[in-house]
Amino acid sequence: MQVYQLLQYQIKDRVAEITLNRPEKRNALNDVMVAELKDAIMSAEGNPEVKVIVLKANGKAFCAGADLDYLRKLQQYTFEQNIADSSALAQLFLTIYRATKVVIAQVEGHAIAGGCGLMTVCDFAFTVPEAKFGYTEVRIGFVPAIVMTFLLRKVGETRGKELMLSGKLITAEEAERYAMLNKVLPADEIDGYVTDFAQRLCKQNSSASMQLTKKMIADVQEFPLSKAVEFSAKMNAYARGTDDCKLGINAFLNKEKIEW
Repeated sequence: MQVYQLLQYQIKDRVAEITLNRPEKRNALNDVMVAELKDAIMSAEGNPEVKVIVLKANGKAFCAGADLDYLRKLQQYTFEQNIADSSALAQLFLTIYRATKVVIAQVEGHAIAGGCGLMTVCDFAFTVPEAKFGYTEVRIGFVPAIVMTFLLRKVGETRGKELMLSGKLITAEEAERYAMLNKVLPADEIDGYVTDFAQRLCKQNSSASMQLTKKMIADVQEFPLSKAVEFSAKMNAYARGTDDCKLGINAFLNKEKIEW
């Protein structure tokens, strides 16, 4: 089992569970947590026993954004030091977004600023009614720079501007309506729901197919229409030759149940 200073990490039934573990600081981000999160994601990525990753948190908040002491320290950094530090958070977000394994955010408390960014880059997000969400950076003279690319892809420019320029906090129901997350669940049901959801992905879906689908979703949005269609045709042809596709089609034709 991986041992971290600010995280808990465990693997069970092909699911890697990564838990933010700074409840006394509302799981706020600092350089240590950012580095550990990236390492934990990469560890799950490289483990063939892992098919799905669940990101969750201990305590009342999912993640309150940047740690206050950390923000004070950044005030003393040079521009070059700030570039290096900012790039570390950007690489964490990109690592989660580009992960070949499906990443689920189980959000059982407020997700603010960088914490809302963490949820944004996950493939699925489930939350409780009490949670609040917001990209509040503009309130302290900062900018939601790193999450911006991912949020605009997820909710579009109109909603993105509303959220990032206002810096307002919104309810879980509003976040679901804005397509920031997938479902709002009662607090006593969310853990079981996420567990069942993760297991359905593990048992019902091909790993190779989910990996290729995730890659295509990330890549195809960067292409002009004609290039996107050409790329999609090539990926379709490639998928037909994979072992998983051959196995799945054979099972379908023979009316056999397949469990991945």
